[in-house]
Amino acid sequence: MSDSTPAVEAEEHSSSGTPRNFGLIFAALMAAMLLSSLDQTIVSTALPTIVGELHGVEHMAWVTTAYILAATIAMPVYGRLGDLIGHKSLFLGGIGVFLVGSVVAGAAQDMTWLIIGRAVQGLGGGGLMITSQAIIADLVPPRQRAKYMAPIGAVFGLAAVAGPLLGGWFTDSIGWRWSFWINLPVGALALVVGAFALRLPRRAAEVAFDYLGFALMVAAVTCTVLVTTWGGTEYAWSDPLIIGMAVGGLLAWAVLFLSQSRATEPIIPLWLFRSRIFNIATLIGLLVVGIGMFAIIGYLPTYLQMVYGLSATESGLLLIPMVVGMMATALPSGRLMSSTGRYKIFPIAGTVCVSIAALLMSTLDTETSLVLVCVYVFLLGAGLGMTMQPLVLAVQNDFPGSDVGTATSANNFFREIGSTLGTAAVGSLFTHRLIDQLGDRLSADATRTVGDTQSLTPALVHSLPDKIQDAVVLAYQHALTPVFGYLVPVFALGLVLAFFLPEKKLADDHDHDHDTTPAAQPGETGPDNADASVPTGN
Repeated sequence: MSDSTPAVEAEEHSSSGTPRNFGLIFAALMAAMLLSSLDQTIVSTALPTIVGELHGVEHMAWVTTAYILAATIAMPVYGRLGDLIGHKSLFLGGIGVFLVGSVVAGAAQDMTWLIIGRAVQGLGGGGLMITSQAIIADLVPPRQRAKYMAPIGAVFGLAAVAGPLLGGWFTDSIGWRWSFWINLPVGALALVVGAFALRLPRRAAEVAFDYLGFALMVAAVTCTVLVTTWGGTEYAWSDPLIIGMAVGGLLAWAVLFLSQSRATEPIIPLWLFRSRIFNIATLIGLLVVGIGMFAIIGYLPTYLQMVYGLSATESGLLLIPMVVGMMATALPSGRLMSSTGRYKIFPIAGTVCVSIAALLMSTLDTETSLVLVCVYVFLLGAGLGMTMQPLVLAVQNDFPGSDVGTATSANNFFREIGSTLGTAAVGSLFTHRLIDQLGDRLSADATRTVGDTQSLTPALVHSLPDKIQDAVVLAYQHALTPVFGYLVPVFALGLVLAFFLPEKKLADDHDHDHDTTPAAQPGETGPDNADASVPTGN
């Protein structure tokens, strides 16, 4: 960095430590993260129409899987490269790749090109999630950063709700292709703001990229995602293909971490795991957010449609209390973290709320009012609002600014793996319980009336004779609600871990950004260096 760089940065920052145009930059970063998050879910309600028009129902799952797979693979790469060469260029590049993928998907005339477009979108989208959070860490001191992290957490909850609603509305009105075209104007604005308003120092011009580690990570993540996506649905768990991919995935993970100890610039550096804060915060995020949040919001709409007879749109709207709950706790907790510099109490309180919400959801029955369901969903959101971003902030705060992207991406990467595993596990449990429940509750004559039980839709269920309809509704209720109860021990483990999460007080300035003394090493949380390792910029 040239000698003039600090002067430029000082001129661009206000007295609070943030750039004077940070509001504009933050809006662009939020827009980029929202686009990336929305595209995980926006096609879910449009899929039946898409595959019908493109004649590819047998490839339906790949429309979603291609995006998630590519985004998960991209996360640690963007995080590590961003720390090595700078986050701005990767942020702009990620938007560019995402927009190219959106054009390919929106213009696709067959399923092959649609899936290719979705994969390209994922390669860009995974980077947007990581580089946006890393850029905020570059520009904002930890104390002030806590206030800005709260809306980031709400973005993920909002996307989970708004994605299916937008996809359904586009499909029913102006066409499903607008699920992709809408990305172009919003992404272009974020690109322009990032290019002209965002000023970050450059780093190394070239790096020794870990090609072996990348290849092993691709193999490990691909096997993990495909085993959890296909197992028990496309193929039986005992199918040789699933067993082979599971074994191959385990081997790839083992060899990946072995290779990372020898790589010059590893994608997932092993020194990350020397930090107790990183290990515990990442585990809590994997259990509570990755497994818990995505498992519940993934299957609750199905329950609402089947048991209450709601439309897809109505069931999606009933998840809005979760977003309200997230904002209701994330914003005040962010202000408190900014004023006190303390964060540990929030994951503890948040995990308690999430555990109570899951326990209450396990008591749902066919007589439970929708108002009460909304209360439980609100409580879930309130817990997540106190959990998601404080964990990310704790991880960032335990590493110097030069490593904040790597730490943030690894934290998000393992949370994404957790969401994949959790959603698959809950789905498998639910499916097996549902098959058993339908078998127990439907007579042979009723089974013939229902037809293929694997092709049940809400409309079909609520068109059945009352007696058979009641049996199917009870089967869904008894199949899913106990699964929510099974998540309570998972959340309880997260609560125990939250009590063991070390707390390193957040600094209120950029003074320690470039601290390279031994006291600033990650994982050291003694009183002598309570504020020594604070990543706030490059």
